[in-house]
This record gives sequence, C-alpha cells and structure tokens, in this order.
Amino acid sequence: MIPSVLPTYSRAPLHFVKGEGSWLIEEDGRRFLDLGAGIAVNALGHAHPALVRALTDQAQKLWHVSNLYEIPQQQALADKLVAASFANTVFFTNSGTESCELAVKMARKYWYDKSQPEKTTIVAFEGSFHGRSSAGIAAAGSEKMTKGFGPLLPGFKHVPWGDHEALHAAIDDTVGAILIEPVQGEGGIRPLPDHCLKGLRALCDDKGILLILDEVQCGVARTGRLFAHEWAGVTPDIMMVAKGIGGGFPLGAVLATQEAASGMTAGTHGSTYGGNPLACAVGCAVMDIVTEPAFLEAVNARAGYLRQKLEGLVASHPDLFEGVRGLGLMLGLQCKIAPIDLVKAGYECGVITVPAADNVVRLLPPLTISEDEISEAVNRLDFAADAVREAMS
Repeated sequence: MIPSVLPTYSRAPLHFVKGEGSWLIEEDGRRFLDLGAGIAVNALGHAHPALVRALTDQAQKLWHVSNLYEIPQQQALADKLVAASFANTVFFTNSGTESCELAVKMARKYWYDKSQPEKTTIVAFEGSFHGRSSAGIAAAGSEKMTKGFGPLLPGFKHVPWGDHEALHAAIDDTVGAILIEPVQGEGGIRPLPDHCLKGLRALCDDKGILLILDEVQCGVARTGRLFAHEWAGVTPDIMMVAKGIGGGFPLGAVLATQEAASGMTAGTHGSTYGGNPLACAVGCAVMDIVTEPAFLEAVNARAGYLRQKLEGLVASHPDLFEGVRGLGLMLGLQCKIAPIDLVKAGYECGVITVPAADNVVRLLPPLTISEDEISEAVNRLDFAADAVREAMS
C-alpha cells in the first residue's frame, strides 16, 4: 500500500524536532551538527532570534492578502534587493523552481516584444539543476531528471560543462538566453571560473542575448559575497534566487534589469502566495543581516577555516577522498567512495551532510557556524570516514 506521504524521497530514518543555531536535535535527544542547512536554506541557522522575532511579530498582524493589493513588506524587501544588487526590479516567488519558470518566461517574452519571437532557445549546461517543474527539468536535460516525464518543454540546448567550443557552436539565431549556475550545487559543487563567467557575459553582449544566472543555492552570502557572480565582477540580466533569502521560510525571487523585464507587464505573470507579508518580513530580516560587511567578512573567515580543516581530513584519508572544491561555505568533498556511504556514516556520528553528483558530498553549513563547531563537525566526519573504511574491509 502506498504511504500517505508520496514516496518520492528516500528519507533517512531521522526525526528532528528542534534546531538551535548549527545544531539539529532528534526526538530521541541526539544532537547533530548540521552541515546541510536544509540544502543551503537555513543560512542563519535554526531559530535565529532576529528571524523568530520578525516572523512572530508579523504573524500577529497579517499573513496573507494576495498580490491584488500593495504589500509594504514586499516593497521593503524589493527595495533592499535592488539597492544591494544589479537589479532594477524584483518578482517574489515561493521557491527556486517558481523562479526558474518566471526567468524562462521573462526571457522569451522579452524577445517576443522585441519582434524577434524566434529567439526562444535557452542554452543550459550539463550537470545543472534548475528545479523540478517542466521548465526546470527541460533546462537540466539529464536522463535522471527527465526520464518518464516527456514530452519535454522545447526550446533548450545543452552543452557540456566547460566546453567553450560546444557553447559557441550552440549559439544561433534562435538563442535568446544562456542559463547557468555560477556554482553548480546538485551537479557536484562545481564553481564556474571567474574568467569563464566574464566570457559568458562578453559572449551575451556580443551576440545580443540575455544572461540568466541561477543563484538559488549559491546566492545570499553563501560564497562570501551577497551573490556569487560578484566575484567575477560581472552582472546578469536576470537572476533566480531562493533558499537562503528566507532563512528557512519559503521565499524566492527573480531579479532583473529594467530592460530584461520590459515584457512583463500587468497580467503576464502572477503568484497567489509569492511575496506575502509573512515571507517578506522574514526576508527583510535576512537581508539586514547578510548585507552587513562584517557578516560577509565573517563568512569568508569561517570558509577559510572550514576548507583548511577539510584539506586536513582529505590528507588523513587519501584512500577515501580526492580533494575539496567550492567557494565560501559551499564546499564539496570529492570522494573515491560512494558519497551516500559517507553521508550515512555521518548520521551515526552526529553530523549532517548532503550527497551530490560527480561523487561529491556537499557541505553547506549555516553561515553563522562557529570555528569550534567547524572543528567538531570535521572531527565527526573523521570518525565517519573511519567507519566507512572499516565497513569496506
């Protein structure tokens, strides 16, 4: 008999009932160091006082009115995002998947309104992940994402990660946009080198096409800058954001320049829940914290310390690990073993990690994690590695 919860996840047998900063507490009382943060969602950890206060204060006033009316909290959050980024305008969603849907619509509507309706093709990359909607899986294109869900939404071309010749060959008169993650998450923590992102921006400018960045996982201070593309000193035309922007509360957004968003006039898109007062009150609290220069400096310091400790872990277990890769507090352990073996061993040692493609275990801790907690977490990963080796022998 099918379970009452649709069995689309292979869930770990853990039942967390409480969170405190970088810690998760199981119903049996065990404490786990959380290096997953809900897959880069709990950017400020669990039960952060500022977020709790913003949520409870707003919850006592107004939760939802719909986008038929002006929403002051939404305006305030949009203003903060515009002030801190390349964007001129923002549309709020509930998730990264919804943000992908709008980004695709926005790009295609732009060219339709420019009397070039043939420019519907979007070039995307092998190993990408853009959500599980029809547009998201079509953009990713992998068999894992698309098998059994055809016919797929047309209008996407896929090129290998890092293949410049294939990218240039894919550009024709039907291409309206390039879509890429500055750091692939599900694809195995693969950062796009700064010179490649600069090259993409130059290519889009040269060919007169739009650059769409998916910063759902790598954005909101995760890499030590507010947005990952800032490291390369370039800006997109359209950007997808979610996960960390709500600090655990469902919230996403599409940021865009005035030009790129010019086709999205009244009636072209909507969302019942997107940008409601409750979500945007929390989002404002997140932005107030993560945009502080001192906060970003602390993220970079913690990232350096975590990377140093992980390099030591790799050196101690050369038979299990290839190396460390990533940016900021979005790091990956490249494994010589099945990543899920380390993840499961970590459960027994009280540390939470997340598997990814390309034989990688993702480490996405709260941006507020302390150095002492980092040391303890890596110690627990060391014990987990020993357990994996023992199980193999």
